Amino acid sequence: MSLLFTPMTLRGVTLPNRIVMAPMCQYSAPAEGPLTGSPVDWHVQHYGARAVGGAGLIIVEATGVSPEGRISPFDLGLWSEEQLAGHRRLTTLMTQHGAVPGIQLAHAGRKASTDRPWEGGGPLSPDGLGWEPVGPSPVAFDETSPVPHELTVEEIDGVVAQFVRSAKLALEAGYQVLEIHGAHGYLLHEFLSPDSNRRTDEYGGSFDNRARLLLRVVDQVRAAVPDTTPLLVRVSATDWVEPDGWTADDSVRLSGLLREHGVDVVHVSTGGNLPDVRIPVGPGYQVPFAERIRKEAEVPTAAVGMVTEPEQAEAILAADQADLVALARILLLEPYWPQRAARALGAELAGPDQYARAASVLPRGA
Repeated sequence: MSLLFTPMTLRGVTLPNRIVMAPMCQYSAPAEGPLTGSPVDWHVQHYGARAVGGAGLIIVEATGVSPEGRISPFDLGLWSEEQLAGHRRLTTLMTQHGAVPGIQLAHAGRKASTDRPWEGGGPLSPDGLGWEPVGPSPVAFDETSPVPHELTVEEIDGVVAQFVRSAKLALEAGYQVLEIHGAHGYLLHEFLSPDSNRRTDEYGGSFDNRARLLLRVVDQVRAAVPDTTPLLVRVSATDWVEPDGWTADDSVRLSGLLREHGVDVVHVSTGGNLPDVRIPVGPGYQVPFAERIRKEAEVPTAAVGMVTEPEQAEAILAADQADLVALARILLLEPYWPQRAARALGAELAGPDQYARAASVLPRGA
């Protein structure tokens, strides 16, 4: 039997297979008006197609826990009950087609208030659709970015409360799996890395202090949701400037703490906190970090990063490098990649009845 198509149970939720759709921002939510931050038709067809395609777990893109927590004004959000209806459209559709609906809760920190990538991605002024970004310290991401407002201790408490509120709303919207975004240079990662965190209070300096905010968020979210709800954390395993910055050793240590604090899976990515960093991108280039965290921190991991072929995904699981395989850009190109993988690996993957007559077109192994 193909390992990729073996179910996996996380607390009270069983994933039908080990294929995860990684969160990928669509920058397509309304920026203004009563539907601000809500999923719209684009999101329905986008996530619906991947559910029909056979992904076991779909993690909806980085969703702001507050208006200022969005990367762009066009990001999804989940901070009010007005946004629930749009999210319920997504979870209902995904569930109907056999996928487990998950969501990534996020705060963009100093990398917030930017334009859509295809419109330049530059900082947006508070005079328009933008706002003042916040961060652990008044350190800009790069020379073109604004200096963020340094969060006070009271404001940090507010951020923790925002994650808890969004987690509760997510469950109300029908999401079954929650992921906390602690990667890619966004707020929680900014607190972890000494390159972006220059604080001298209880949230800065030592490893324990820099990890304090993420662990507080994990603890309070874990306490606020049912014990049956799986909780994931996405990390950037390295800033790619070792031995400085946030390192792989730091991530192993952090992942062990996350396991102790009730996290079920560590979703292992890299980078994003520093500009102009040389990253050795290639097929499966981040998988060794997932493998190391899995073995040394003794916590299940999801591997991600240029995993594009069925045999490659199967090999990751067979070598015990990860427990789940997360796909990103290949699923943008191929919503039905899981169907192709099932044929290639000789596995059974039911599709919608409406497409059943296509089963005879391509033989197994094609």
